[in-house]
Amino acid sequence: MLLFARLRKPWCCSPTASPRITHAALCRNRLHTGDAHNVFDAVPTPDHRQWSALLRTRTASADHSGSASLLRVMLGRGLRPDRLALAAVVKSASVLSDGGALGSCLHGFVVRAGYARGVAVAKAIMDMYGRHGAVADARLMFDEMSCPDTVCWNILITGSSRAGFFDDVFGLFRSMLACGVDESMPTAVTVAVVIPVCAKLRDLRAGRSVHGYVVKTGLESDTLCGNALVSMYAKCGGGSGITDDVRRAFSSIHCRDVVSWNSIIAGYSENGLFEEALTLFGQMISEECLPNYSTVANILPVCSFMEHGRYYGKEVHGFVFRSGLYTNVSVCNALMTHYSKVCEMRVVESIFRSMDSRDIVTWNTIIAGYVMNGYHPRVLDLFRKLLSTGMAPDSVSFISLLTACAQVGDVKGGMGVHGYIFRRPALRQETSLMNALISFYSQCDRFDDALHSFADIFVKDSVSWNAILSACANRGQHIKEFVKLFSEMCRKVTRWDSVTILNVIRMSTSCGIKMVRGAHGYSLRVGYIGEISVANAILDAYAKCGHPQDADILFRNLAGRNIVTDNTMISCYLKNNSVEEAEVIFHRMSEKDQTTWNLMIQLYARNNMCDQAFNLFRQLQCLDTVSITNILLPCIHLSSVQLVRQCHGYMLRASLEDIHLEGALLDAYSKCGNITNAFNLFQVSPNKDIVTFTAMIGGYAMHGMAEEAVELFYEMLTLDIKPDHVVLTTLLSACSHGALVDAGIKIFKFAREIYRVELTAEHYTCMVDLLGRGGRLEDAYNIALDMPPHLVNANAWGSLLGACKVHGEARIGQLAAKHLFSMEVGDIGNYISVSNLYAADEKWDGVEHVRKLMKSKDMKKPAGYSQALAYSQ
Repeated sequence: MLLFARLRKPWCCSPTASPRITHAALCRNRLHTGDAHNVFDAVPTPDHRQWSALLRTRTASADHSGSASLLRVMLGRGLRPDRLALAAVVKSASVLSDGGALGSCLHGFVVRAGYARGVAVAKAIMDMYGRHGAVADARLMFDEMSCPDTVCWNILITGSSRAGFFDDVFGLFRSMLACGVDESMPTAVTVAVVIPVCAKLRDLRAGRSVHGYVVKTGLESDTLCGNALVSMYAKCGGGSGITDDVRRAFSSIHCRDVVSWNSIIAGYSENGLFEEALTLFGQMISEECLPNYSTVANILPVCSFMEHGRYYGKEVHGFVFRSGLYTNVSVCNALMTHYSKVCEMRVVESIFRSMDSRDIVTWNTIIAGYVMNGYHPRVLDLFRKLLSTGMAPDSVSFISLLTACAQVGDVKGGMGVHGYIFRRPALRQETSLMNALISFYSQCDRFDDALHSFADIFVKDSVSWNAILSACANRGQHIKEFVKLFSEMCRKVTRWDSVTILNVIRMSTSCGIKMVRGAHGYSLRVGYIGEISVANAILDAYAKCGHPQDADILFRNLAGRNIVTDNTMISCYLKNNSVEEAEVIFHRMSEKDQTTWNLMIQLYARNNMCDQAFNLFRQLQCLDTVSITNILLPCIHLSSVQLVRQCHGYMLRASLEDIHLEGALLDAYSKCGNITNAFNLFQVSPNKDIVTFTAMIGGYAMHGMAEEAVELFYEMLTLDIKPDHVVLTTLLSACSHGALVDAGIKIFKFAREIYRVELTAEHYTCMVDLLGRGGRLEDAYNIALDMPPHLVNANAWGSLLGACKVHGEARIGQLAAKHLFSMEVGDIGNYISVSNLYAADEKWDGVEHVRKLMKSKDMKKPAGYSQALAYSQ
C-alpha cells in the first residue's frame, strides 16, 4: 500500500496546520465553491462533516485535483470522510488522467474502512475502473453486490463499451433482461449505450432487436433512446429501407432536442441524401430549435456536394452570423472547409483574419484549402506563420505540407519536412504522416527514399502497404521489389482491400498479358472482381496489352456496370479501331458523359468517318478541349481551313486555355495549308512550351521553310525550353529537305552533347538522310556506323544506299548493301538499287551476284502497271 501511504501524507509540513487555499484556486472554482471556502475558513475547528461537505463541493465544481489534495490533508488530520464524500473523491479520481493509481488506493481504503457495502461508493469505484479501462476490476465489484440495480448494470455496460468489449455489452444486456427484477431492467440510458455499439458493428439485426424492446417498454418516445436509434439506423446506411427506419425513429421522439435534429441531418448526409438533409435543416429552424456548432458542421459538407452548394453555404453562413455562432472556433473551421471545397479562398482568408482565437485545426484547414486549390507558394508562407505563433504543428499540418511539396515537385522542401519528423519521435509514430512521406517520394520519383520511409514506420497499416506498392507500380520498373513487398504483405496483413488489388493490376499491365490474366484470376479468387473499380482496371489492362478479346469476354460477363465500364470498353475498341463494336455499346448506354462522346468522336475521326464525327460533335451540349482536339482531325482530312477557324473561334469564346489544344490548332492550320494563321496563333500564345514550338517548327518543315524552322528552334533555346526527341526529329527532317546540312549537323550535336536528348533510330536515320542528300556520303556512312547496336535498323542503311545511287557512289553503296543484306531485309527495292549501282559502274559480276541473291530469296521485280489501262478495264 505504498501508494496509499503517499495518499495519507500531509499536504503541509506540520500535521496540525490548516489547509492553505490559494487565491488562484479560488478563482478556478465557481462562486458557490468560493462561498464554501469562506464558510469553512470561518469555522474555528472544522469537523469531519464540514470537511466532507467541502470535498463534495470541490468535486461538484470540477476541481478534481483539489478534491484529491483536500482528502490527503483530511486523512493527515486523522479525519474520515463520509460515504458520499468518499464517493465524490472516487469520482474525481475517475476523471483525472493519472487517477487510476489513486483510484486503486481509494478502493483499498474503502475496503479497510468498511465502506465497501455502501452503494454510492461501490458505484463510484465501478465507474472509476470502467473509465480507466479496468473492466475486469469493475466486474469483480459488480459480482460482489447482492442486488445490483439498473445504475450498476449501466456502469458495467458503459465500461465494457468504452473498452471495446462489444460481445460483453450484448451479454450484459441479455442478462439484464433475463434477471426479471424491475429495479434491474434496462432503461433509456441502457439503450443509449447499447444502440451505439450496434451502430459501430453495423449490426442492423441486433439494433432492430433492441428497438423491439424499446417499443414494447414504451421508451420509443424518450429523447435519449430516439436519438440513439436515429443515429444507429443512419450509420447502418444505404437503401430506402434504412432511411424509412430513420424517419420513423425520428417521428417517434416526443420532445426533440438539438441532438435529435443533428442525428437525422448527419444520417441523411452520410447516406448521400443531401437535398433531404438541407430540407431538414430548414425544418429545424422553422420549429425554433436553435442549431449549434455540431449542426453547422453537419450541414456545410452537404452544401459542398450540392450543384448550387456555394449559395446554400452562404445562406448557412448568414444564419451563423445572425445567431452569434461565428464566435465558435469549430463553426469557423467548418465554414473555412466548405469555402475551400467550393474554391472561394478569398472568403476563407476573410474568415481566418476575423477569428479572435485559432486552434491547430484552424491552421490546418486554411493550409489544406490552399493545397486543394493549388495555391502552393502560400502554403509555405502560412506554415511559417504557424510556426511563428509558437503553436506546434501536428501530423495533419505536415501531411498538407508534403502534399503541396509533391504537387510542385519541391523535393528539397519535402526532405526538410522529413528531417523535422525524423528528429521528433512522437511524429515518427504517426502512421498517417509516414504514409504521406511515402506518397510524396513516390510522386517525386524517388523510390529508394519511399522504401526507406516505409521501413521506418513503426506500425504499418493497409494504407502503408498500398502506398509502397503504388510507388512500385507507378512506372512499372520495380517489379522485383513489388513481388517481394506483396509477398511480405500477404504474410503480415490478413485482409486486403480493392486498392491493393488495383496496384497488382497496374503492375501486371507493364509485365504483359500473362500477368494480367494472373491478376484477373487472383481477383476472382479473393472475391474483388465484383467491385466495379477492379473490373474496370482489368478491362483497361487487357486493352493496354492489346487483347480486346479478353476484355470483351470479361465485359459481357460483368453483372454490374457503370458509365466508366462502358467508356473503358469503348476505349479498348478505339485502340483496335473496332467501330461497330464500340457503336453497339454507345447506343445501348442509358447515360453518357463527356468522355463517352469524346471517345466516339475520336474513333470516327481516326477511321476517316468524318460525317459521323461531325454529327456527334454537333449533338454535344458542352464542348471541352478534348472535343475540339478530336474534331480537328476530320477538319484536316477535309483540308478545311474554315472549319479549323470555327474551332479556333469557339476556343477563344469559351476561354479554353490549353497548351495542347493550341498545339493541335497550329498543326491543323499547317496541314490545311495556312501557315500564316498558324504563325499568328503561335505569336499570341501567352505560354509557349515545347508542345507549341514543336507544332510550329513542324508546320514550317511541312511547308519547306527549313530556315524559319531552325531560327524558331534557337528562339526556343533562348527561352530555356529543353528540346525533346520529337522536335529534334522534326528539325532534322526539315534540314534534310531544305538542304541545310551544316545547320542539321550543329543541331544534332547540340541535342546529343549539351541537352543530352536520348537519341533514337529515327534521329540517326534523319542524319544519314541529311548528309546523303547533301552529298557527304562518307560522313553519312560514319554516322550509320556510330549507331548503338540496339538502334541499328535497315532504314538508315537503305537511306544511305539511295543517296549513293543518286550521287553515283558505288563503293559506299556496296558497303551499305552488305549491311542491308546481313540484316536479311526483304525489301526488293534495296537489291534493285545495288544492282543499278553495279551496272552504272560497269561491274557486271556484281549485277549477276545480286540477281542470284534475288533468285535464291525468290524475289521478283513487280511488273509495270498502267493506271490508265486499269481505268479502261
